[in-house]
Amino acid sequence: MKTTKLVSTCDIKDCPTIYATDRGTLLFQGETPTDHGLRIPAHETLVEIPAELLRKAIREKLT
Repeated sequence: MKTTKLVSTCDIKDCPTIYATDRGTLLFQGETPTDHGLRIPAHETLVEIPAELLRKAIREKLT
């Protein structure tokens, strides 16, 4: 899979980031929450990212 960094909240590696893939999908890098109380299937996960990251992505990259 080829990935392209679309938008991030900072310039270092460990920040919430959105990537585009050559599969026509998006990858989200963020914190893995543990206190959500949801039942998530073993093959899926939740990733928590700041709402501002999505706003930034829409303004700058995804339009």
